[in-house]
Amino acid sequence: MIWWFYDPLVIIAMLLAYIIGFITLNIIASLIAPRVARKLSNKFSFYTSMYVAGAIVFIGGFTAIYILWLIIENLGYSILFTDLIIFVIIMNIVMYIISPIIINVSYGARHDPELQMLVDEAARRAGMKPPKAIVVNGPPNAFAYGNSLTGKYVAVTTGMLGIVDKNELLGVIGHELGHHKHRDNFIMLFMGIIPSIIYYLGLLFMRTGLAGGYGREREEGNPLLLLLIGIGAILLSLIIQVFILAFSRLREYYADAHGAYVAGNKEMQRALAKLHMYYSYNKEMREHIDSSKLRTLFIYALTEAVANPFYPYNYRRSISYGDVDKLIEKIKNLPVDPAREILSSHPPIPKRLRFLDNILLNNERIR
Repeated sequence: MIWWFYDPLVIIAMLLAYIIGFITLNIIASLIAPRVARKLSNKFSFYTSMYVAGAIVFIGGFTAIYILWLIIENLGYSILFTDLIIFVIIMNIVMYIISPIIINVSYGARHDPELQMLVDEAARRAGMKPPKAIVVNGPPNAFAYGNSLTGKYVAVTTGMLGIVDKNELLGVIGHELGHHKHRDNFIMLFMGIIPSIIYYLGLLFMRTGLAGGYGREREEGNPLLLLLIGIGAILLSLIIQVFILAFSRLREYYADAHGAYVAGNKEMQRALAKLHMYYSYNKEMREHIDSSKLRTLFIYALTEAVANPFYPYNYRRSISYGDVDKLIEKIKNLPVDPAREILSSHPPIPKRLRFLDNILLNNERIR
């Protein structure tokens, strides 16, 4: 598979794929997704929405892979098909195993006994084994990572420790424990393999089409048809990725609910509100989060497209409970850009605050 990246035809195919993908994602984000979201909003329960999004990814993805396999089998490329799938799966598994080591080294992760006490308390409330508590330097955020082989971790940044109190921090930790409890890292890894396979199969078809549609064992194929199949496969991989992002946003709601279960609904809301206020005021820090390779792991990963830094708070100043509680109501009513949201792994803070309200209103205990 490595030789692909030195093949001029593959480079051409990848450039075409990126152009097609860019156009497709913009169409989905700006035209299709907002209309679909408006029609489907409030039609499904929280759990049903997760099951529907997951089913679309798995059923649609594996159906597409099977159809592409039939075409490749007809062209005599079954061995290459197998090699490609093995390559994608192995690469994802290797990254899943070694990523905690990379994170610990690159972020200068260090164990913190005081934070560990809070993690132990939150884990006790959640009825689970506590992961290792880690502190890293950086703006306010937190993330869960690790696996059974390298150990499981909950990391909190120094910036986060500076803006939340103990109870709010318990909510943040509860959110991250929720990701471990719900096995979100593994689930998202497995889901991500599906569009990756379809994407590389699309590149294979595009390369074959650009090369003239030759077959190894059978008569020549139609170059234009193969090229179109490749383009269609790449478009499908991007559409599936949009549904994976929707599933990821639902898992973030799920983790928020777990944070509220551990620390209390109001404490979870206050922590989220402080994050929103901080990043609304600090443009450079928003850009830092947007550019981070770990943004999908963060408790805060969406730059609010309509967020306005109207808050009269410098991040160095302490924020009283009263101030936060008043601003929570304002944040809930902020408009949200659906085109921006549809391409994000995290839901916007206003919707997360309203979701926690709905849990309290309906007396739900999502664990």
